[in-house]
Amino acid sequence: MESPESPSVPAKPVDADRAQKIRHLPESAQAAYRSFQASGDPAVLDPLIFAIVESFIPRKRERSLAQHPGNLRLIEDLGFDSLAISEVVFFTEDLLEITIANEEIVQVLTLDDLRRFVSRKVAARRPA
Repeated sequence: MESPESPSVPAKPVDADRAQKIRHLPESAQAAYRSFQASGDPAVLDPLIFAIVESFIPRKRERSLAQHPGNLRLIEDLGFDSLAISEVVFFTEDLLEITIANEEIVQVLTLDDLRRFVSRKVAARRPA
């Protein structure tokens, strides 16, 4: 058991705060986040990533993004502009404790690009 003085202990309040930030997302996304918190495995993040994109999407879809091909383009097909992309970036950075540089995000063009990019960023911040 870790001592209360340990600097790594504040995980509980941080997790509770982040869980509060995703309360508007579907249960499948919340479950993916909880699974990620427990395992640290970026492979479980897809439902969360899709839900984040859907929550900021300018052009609402009749079907869930998870039911669409991964080659949907964020700007051309989904109607994202720089402001909407910035909102996705800020939300994702805060929630997953990653940093995304402008130079990096401009390389992300499709849903699959975004999924792979976020997975790589999350994996890079976690010890192997």
